[in-house]
Amino acid sequence: MATARVSYLGNLRTSCEHLASGTKILTDAPVDNQGKGEAFSPTDLVATSLASCMMTIMGIYCQTHNITFDSCEATVEKHMGSGPRRIEKIVVNMDLNGNHWDEQTRKKVIMAGRTCPVAITLEGNVELEFNYI
Repeated sequence: MATARVSYLGNLRTSCEHLASGTKILTDAPVDNQGKGEAFSPTDLVATSLASCMMTIMGIYCQTHNITFDSCEATVEKHMGSGPRRIEKIVVNMDLNGNHWDEQTRKKVIMAGRTCPVAITLEGNVELEFNYI
């Protein structure tokens, strides 16, 4: 069963529809690659999905282990390489303040996030750096 439908809109832009929900997002080529940079680029989505997937798995871990998970924010840095053009490195800076976890719980929740499907898929292909506040 298909997950998404992607349509080329012209001018280096696509519309991506999640078939189960009908939710749509646009992508645009980045300014440094002939685009307008008016929306996430496809590689931006890859990098951003890493943080989103990590948070989701952390949330599942917390629900499963009856741990309160009230707060999490992340910034994502994507570094591109050339020859061929590719994502070379992704840096995730994750702020977990506000959860009031002890150090052991914090480590377990972080480890759960590091085992998310996106991280496992990227590992070995893209340099990943994680910083936690």
